[in-house]
Amino acid sequence: MAANSTEIEIKYEAAAGVTLPSFDELPQVARTKEADEEHLDAEYFDTDDLRLLRVGVTLRRREGGHDAGWHLKLPAGDYSRREISLPLSAGRRRIPEELARLVRVHARGQELKPVAKISTARRRQLLLNSAGEQLAEVARDDVTARGRGERSTVSKWHEIEVELTGGGSDLLEAADRLLRRDGFSRATKSTKLARALDLPEPASDERRAAGPAAPAGDILTGYLAAQLSALKALDPMVRSNEPDALHQMRIATRRIRSTLQSFQRFFDKAETGSLVDESRWLGAVLGEARDAEVLGAHLQGQVASLPAEQVVGPVAARIREHFARLGVDAQAVAVNTLDSPRYFALLDRLDELIATAPETKAARRPGIEVLPGAVRRTYKTTSRRMKRALCEPEGKRGDVALHQARKAAKRARYAGEAVAPAFGTKAGRFASNMKRLQTVLGAHQDAVIARQADRELGMSAHLAGQNAFTYGVLYELDDQEARQLRGRARQTWRSASRPRLRRWLR
Repeated sequence: MAANSTEIEIKYEAAAGVTLPSFDELPQVARTKEADEEHLDAEYFDTDDLRLLRVGVTLRRREGGHDAGWHLKLPAGDYSRREISLPLSAGRRRIPEELARLVRVHARGQELKPVAKISTARRRQLLLNSAGEQLAEVARDDVTARGRGERSTVSKWHEIEVELTGGGSDLLEAADRLLRRDGFSRATKSTKLARALDLPEPASDERRAAGPAAPAGDILTGYLAAQLSALKALDPMVRSNEPDALHQMRIATRRIRSTLQSFQRFFDKAETGSLVDESRWLGAVLGEARDAEVLGAHLQGQVASLPAEQVVGPVAARIREHFARLGVDAQAVAVNTLDSPRYFALLDRLDELIATAPETKAARRPGIEVLPGAVRRTYKTTSRRMKRALCEPEGKRGDVALHQARKAAKRARYAGEAVAPAFGTKAGRFASNMKRLQTVLGAHQDAVIARQADRELGMSAHLAGQNAFTYGVLYELDDQEARQLRGRARQTWRSASRPRLRRWLR
């Protein structure tokens, strides 16, 4: 089974035989200890066009040292990478399937091949606290790298790595100040492989920081790029069935779809129409497992809150088994979907859309002139649907109307979020208020769906010869909750629709 950890380190340029400063005075460091020199031989794998490395991902097989094995490293924030490791025996010379599937979102059917061999002579200095526990290590590396194929040049260099192994961020910051004070500069490449192959660092999309005067198309594609990056980062987490990963991946998918819908006149309609459809398909697949998880937790929580005399029969067990089975099946479908050509084709098309600046007339205009109007249209749709829903009587028609209002509020929220990087707090405040409305309406919809589940579970229990009394109690609880949330939605809408929150929507 793979081991998971988070690697937090900073690399520095260094000359051969460099003398390091003393680290004894750093926070919490009581003493330092020299470890045995290590000789590390690593073979790195990637596609021919280096798809992994271009997004900051590395996959290697390394022999020698205290952590020999297969290592997959995924970006996880500033100075951080998530490391997934397997012993050498897991794959012999072939990439273990457990790791290969975690990079399919990037490889997308392209073969992973050896692209470089890197040998390192490493001398480590361990930073220990007063109890002898390791806080960090400082490594002095003499590196020799040879690329494969067209990249078969040999390069040599020296570098310093400071990696946290138990200490906190304050220790890393103090070590950084100490090294830079002594003339060390941070490495221009965050990985040895990037330096060996002379590949530029993955660049953050500058369009995300564009101001309101920037072209509208740049502002929107910057937001789409951020959501697509989030989706790709969550892909391996969904495959590993990590908590909340599937939910967050569905949100990223919904944001992409909603942006293409709300701002459709800024893109080529012939291209974005099918992208909306494909994003809707992916979101629906991801939603099956998430919906089962949420509904199951809701009903189990309700049963746990009931007085003992109102729980008749194996109600909790029936609910737990029912939704566990649904969740397992839906998770399997979701993972199979992430291996499908249809999913890979969607990613390819989104990559292409983001890489190519929109050429429509609206996309070329300054965002401040055209984007507030597009957000205003999403608000007007929300307003129209909320007024209609609140005029409907309680019952099926009212429930459906509130559900439609929820979808409109969600789209308005995402529209505000899409332009917030350029329009700042005004757009952020608008999005936050639409989110509050969406949350209340979403809770109402959950209660409506829960009522249906209560009835279906009660019927199945009755047909199995069990007492269905408790399911009737649950139905009544969910019915009362839906009524209360309808009233709360009215109050939330009154607050979220205040004119001062949308003055910027000219």
